[in-house]
Amino acid sequence: MTVAGMVLSGGRSVRFGSEKAAAVLSGRPLLLWATDRLARSCGPVAISTRPGTEAERLAAAAGLPVLHDAAGDPDGPLAGVRAGLIWAQTIGARSLAVTPCDAPLLPDDLFVRLIAAAGPGAALAETADGLQPLCAVWPVTALPVLAEALADSAHPPTWRILQNLDAAKVRFDDAKAFANLNTRKDLERIQNLLA
Repeated sequence: MTVAGMVLSGGRSVRFGSEKAAAVLSGRPLLLWATDRLARSCGPVAISTRPGTEAERLAAAAGLPVLHDAAGDPDGPLAGVRAGLIWAQTIGARSLAVTPCDAPLLPDDLFVRLIAAAGPGAALAETADGLQPLCAVWPVTALPVLAEALADSAHPPTWRILQNLDAAKVRFDDAKAFANLNTRKDLERIQNLLA
């Protein structure tokens, strides 16, 4: 096992109106859509979330490790990635594949291609809409870089840190597949697409 997986589900879901990770699409919570996709390409899969959330409850019920940001780290995905890399290192993984919880249409070959492109380093998805830094592979050797980036409660853009790691960019043609759900209307639209 060289690559572990982690679903980012620590956002506050303000525009959605409730916790997105627990929103049901075709009978399954979005969180489980994301974990199932990762599990097809990675070793163990963990969930990054805030304490006391529905995502934490769903992960525990599914027997998935739950990770919390370190005390003092600023809100944002890099704090979750840092927690994930620490976990990945403790279980002997070389890298960590990361996905958001709210993008159920991501390509089936996303992580196979990212893992292959990353090798011992980093990789992220790219579409005609630009970089997709929440769909990425991070090496555990990036831990010192993240610690420095998050020092003094800073939270630089995720893509910038990946760029600093010389992450390989993997091009995907279908930009719409990377759309995340921000509102209930988005969820309804994707439900209709799947139907």
